Amino acid sequence: MSSSGLPSVFRLHRGHIAFIHDIVMAALSILLSLWLRMGDSLWDTWSAGRLVKLAGLFVVVAAPVLLSQRLYRGIWRYVSTQELLALVRAVTLIMLIFQVVLFVLTRAADLPRSLPIINWFVLLGLLGGPRFLYRILRDRRAQQPLPEGARAIPVLLAGDGDGADMFLRVCARGDAQYQVLAILARKDTRVGRDIHGVPVLGRIDQIDEVVAALKAKGTPPERVIVADDNLSGGVLRRLLDQADALGLSLARIPRITDLKDGLTDRLQVKPIAVEDLLGRPQAVLDRDAMASLIAGRRVLVTGAGGSIGGELVRQIAAADPAALTLVENSEFALYTIDLEMNERFPGLTRRAVLADVRDAARIQQVFAEARPELVFHAAALKHVPMVEANPVEGLMTNAVGTRLVADACKAAGVGLMVLISTDKAVNPTNVMGATKRVAEAYCQALDVASEGSTCFVTVRFGNVLGSTGSVVPLFQRQLAAGGPLTVTDPEMTRYFMTIREAVELVLQASAFRFHHPEYHRGRIFVLDMGEPVKIVHLARQMIRLAGLRPDVDIKIEFTGIRPGEKLFEEIFHGAEAPVPTELDGILEATVRAGDLASLADMLDHIQDAGLGHDEKAGLALIRRLVPEYGNLSPSGA
Repeated sequence: MSSSGLPSVFRLHRGHIAFIHDIVMAALSILLSLWLRMGDSLWDTWSAGRLVKLAGLFVVVAAPVLLSQRLYRGIWRYVSTQELLALVRAVTLIMLIFQVVLFVLTRAADLPRSLPIINWFVLLGLLGGPRFLYRILRDRRAQQPLPEGARAIPVLLAGDGDGADMFLRVCARGDAQYQVLAILARKDTRVGRDIHGVPVLGRIDQIDEVVAALKAKGTPPERVIVADDNLSGGVLRRLLDQADALGLSLARIPRITDLKDGLTDRLQVKPIAVEDLLGRPQAVLDRDAMASLIAGRRVLVTGAGGSIGGELVRQIAAADPAALTLVENSEFALYTIDLEMNERFPGLTRRAVLADVRDAARIQQVFAEARPELVFHAAALKHVPMVEANPVEGLMTNAVGTRLVADACKAAGVGLMVLISTDKAVNPTNVMGATKRVAEAYCQALDVASEGSTCFVTVRFGNVLGSTGSVVPLFQRQLAAGGPLTVTDPEMTRYFMTIREAVELVLQASAFRFHHPEYHRGRIFVLDMGEPVKIVHLARQMIRLAGLRPDVDIKIEFTGIRPGEKLFEEIFHGAEAPVPTELDGILEATVRAGDLASLADMLDHIQDAGLGHDEKAGLALIRRLVPEYGNLSPSGA
């Protein structure tokens, strides 16, 4: 029983009420249409009983048609052109079927020939009118007046697409917090036009002129709200600089995924995040190919508790693998990612394994037990200063550890091994980069020489935002502490990408190679990192995003280049001509692999040097394998 005392079977839901409304309107429409056509003479030629029969026949025809058009799943509060088109389709079908039925039963005798046309318009009006009137009334009731004494914030919208449309609709029907003065468009084609009555006064790069014009009219804006998720990082950085110079704060509308309960929420704009400033337009991904790579297969991820490894685990787990093995050397990192998987994917068959990739016997044991079909090798020592201070550890983990994992993949008949590499492997000036280049070369050589079923794929990219040791978390901690922000050199430049985007592109490249096993063996997939960013500019922008002034509220200090660092990172070696691929956001580096037997022999010696803690011998061997290491200045010149 419901709280009203009626069994639930007798309770009317909104869909039922809407259907009853439409049936009543259908009966009324045929009578009203006949009266509109015949006038008062209707009562002289048609009896009440005959009119009832006509209306009843019309309802019998209309009811199944209305139900077939799925009109009762929508919400009148959000009725739109989609529902209007469904109504037009339903009304047209009703009139066509009704004419056929009438002709079969009565040859349509005594009915005016114009009646179907009149009835079409009347029925559409009676069905659609109440729906749109209900929406108008609800929108007016939903408007939230500002508190007494408050005023709407005058703003500019940057963007003239769907985001601007959504923002203006929400402001019009439920949020009086903002007064949109004007819109800034991406292109000239919309300048001079209106969107929901708000003028498009100029392009985004003409913000100075637009603000000056609004000030001259006595309506200066106080904020710029970005309403386009597809603006590039470069455009957003320039917009931030211009807005800051004009004394305007910068924010963005929530993305659809940020909205909790749809468009009925009071619209709260979000601060611009550093990811927005550095981001690029989203690459077009072949998600079907990515899903087919993972689904139903046994997958193993090394370094599963790290930044890249953890995101790999999340995206792989979401693609429904048959089993997932998490390999990690840090107990706490492994515990954390395993706990997350247990909470998010409780039904996933998984195993958390504490293991060091430098331990050959342990790795072989793990592979024998897990029997992986796909291996993503993300385990590495990545922090340049740390590896520079502990070079033997870098040799053993990055070079020898990768060799041991790759050999285990080959011995176990793994279908695909993916090595996560770094732009620091190109013309390296540090041990970390040099050891990663050795790892690249060994996997390339294995891929070229492979006679078995294993494909060895290397994916190289630059810095990822939010990773452990990334400059962004460091700046955030320094901002929270009141500064200063420390930058090594005014000319220090880096490529950046979000962790999620990097992993998506890794999976995209992996899926492509898996489905094309003979495609360009030995080549390295290189993620298109977009434009490099000066670290000092990033620091200044993060200070501005915090509502503070660089060099006034928060100081920036230059600490000098650290051992092993260079000013400019590269993603291609001079001997690696970049080659475009059919994959959006992914390039290829031509093969630069050595002889497999020679590489294996050298790695044996490097392993011996590492086990003997012979730093000098180990680095000498690395320099023989990577001649460019040590021949470049830290500036990268």
